[in-house]
Amino acid sequence: MEDPRHGLALLGPFQKLRNSVNYGVIGTPDGIRRLKDWVQSIQNPISEETQGRPPFPGFEAAFGIEWPAEPNAVIEIDEPALMRVVNIDDVNKRVHETVGHFLFRIVKHQKNEDVPPDIWFVVIPDIVKKRCRPESKVPFAERVVTKSMISRKQAITVGSGDWLPFEELKQEAEPYLHKPDFHHQLKGRMLKHGILTQILLESTIAHHEFLRVDGKPKVNYSTMLSQIAWNICSAIYYKVAGRPWQLDGVRPGVCYLGLVFKKDDKGATEADACCAAQMFLNSGDGVVFKGHNGPWYSPESGQFHLSGEAAQALLTSAIESYKDTHDGDPPTQVFIHGRVRFDDKEWAGFERAAGEETQVVGVQIGDAKNLRLYRPNSGQPVMRGLAWIQSDTSAILMTNGYLPSLGTYPGKEVPLPLEVNIVRGEEDIVQVLKDILGLTKLNYNSCRFGDGDPVTLKFADDVGEVLLSVPKQHEVPPMPFKHYI
Repeated sequence: MEDPRHGLALLGPFQKLRNSVNYGVIGTPDGIRRLKDWVQSIQNPISEETQGRPPFPGFEAAFGIEWPAEPNAVIEIDEPALMRVVNIDDVNKRVHETVGHFLFRIVKHQKNEDVPPDIWFVVIPDIVKKRCRPESKVPFAERVVTKSMISRKQAITVGSGDWLPFEELKQEAEPYLHKPDFHHQLKGRMLKHGILTQILLESTIAHHEFLRVDGKPKVNYSTMLSQIAWNICSAIYYKVAGRPWQLDGVRPGVCYLGLVFKKDDKGATEADACCAAQMFLNSGDGVVFKGHNGPWYSPESGQFHLSGEAAQALLTSAIESYKDTHDGDPPTQVFIHGRVRFDDKEWAGFERAAGEETQVVGVQIGDAKNLRLYRPNSGQPVMRGLAWIQSDTSAILMTNGYLPSLGTYPGKEVPLPLEVNIVRGEEDIVQVLKDILGLTKLNYNSCRFGDGDPVTLKFADDVGEVLLSVPKQHEVPPMPFKHYI
């Protein structure tokens, strides 16, 4: 089927590893009630009169497993206690304490139960999202004033050394070693525990309960209920029960690596950055590998590049992971996707890691910012999948656009094409374009026809932020992609 929603509705999921969703929920009493009500609502079909958005047939009808409205575990958060940490004056402490308010209770429950939930729903009031972001502020009258023994700069210095004898100072430093973003920090701090989470805003699942003074919803999702159901349900199925769909025409022995870079504002120099790689198979399986932090950013060029040694270590980790799930056989081809061209030292490191058994191909993918394509005398944009092949190594690819199967273009703006260049190695440009187009349909976190970016690059910023939420002296083992979304 061309649209995964049609495939799920008619044929069910590609892979099934569970017969039901075993889940826990943590939130305020109202948040827990709202999740239960929402889970009950998705047992039935949901449809809006919106072109290009297939109706949701109900969870069990689409995915073939049960999702009981009653959770397997419930942890109730005291709302006044939550508000005290949400209103802490210092943003780093505020986010660290708010994340801990949820995290410690989940971890404790997981350790004490013989059969713990497979996934935890972290249902948060909207004020948590509003006030637990890097630039968020708390109104003066609501602030909970705190005192700190050290400054942020001192905290970063303290936290990066194992030599400091004063445990109290280390605890003071801890909040400043994480990014002050609730979503990214919770995901990052959960990595060492291996616990899967799904963060939901109360207003997303119960928009009708959050009203303005005139009685109308503050945010009206009434025309998006099926889309919300598709997106959340496919993400949950992927995290606990298996792959909901797989690409047709999978080529054996091929994997795709998307490079992830993020500047480290806690680094010693402006050049310090975090590097990671997202590896995906055509089957949809994904793993994230954290490389070494280092001086990968050039302020002069505005680009990121690894050293030869770091590039070799990163690809070696990916190939070893591939071999673990393929009877010890390495991949025959690895396509490395990046936003910039690879330099000579970087590429030499990748080639050393690949050896003679694996062919590596470097592909630069970016937005064609100076180009737009239009259909004359038509109210619809050009068709998704259209390619303008400019040479044996360069092309323009429309990954968004008009969809004949839906009879419309589901976007709102003129679609932005991708510029694709084979910059290292050799491969047929048409095959590279087909692979990229296919990889736009492997986003299990959102059940839709396809995305503008391939999955190798789509989540690069979010994965980088999650990894930066973990202090760099903490080791992060290769983890399934589902832990980051």
